[in-house]
Amino acid sequence: MARRALTPDVLELVAERFRVLAEPARLQILQCLRDGELTVTDLVLATGLGQANVSKHLRQLDASGFVSRRKEGLFSFYMLADRSVLQLCEIMCGRLEAEHRARAKVLTR
Repeated sequence: MARRALTPDVLELVAERFRVLAEPARLQILQCLRDGELTVTDLVLATGLGQANVSKHLRQLDASGFVSRRKEGLFSFYMLADRSVLQLCEIMCGRLEAEHRARAKVLTR
């Protein structure tokens, strides 16, 4: 895989996307969408967040290209726009597990 030049403009775009992912509620929404599309009402029930809060986070996720929306009558269905965002979460979870194991090893000595 060829390395891309990370110019200041590119780095700012990357940082902007990571800022969107830095909110636990948005990560929770992305996890809910892992298995398929859901409405705002579905997401409210799945996350326990308020409707206005879910809608706000969905707007940010949509603007950043993490989710997309499909209208059907009065309902909007949200889905992951690119499943690779889940790979980022898996990478970080793997890193957290490795750190946890290393710390546990030190503490049990």
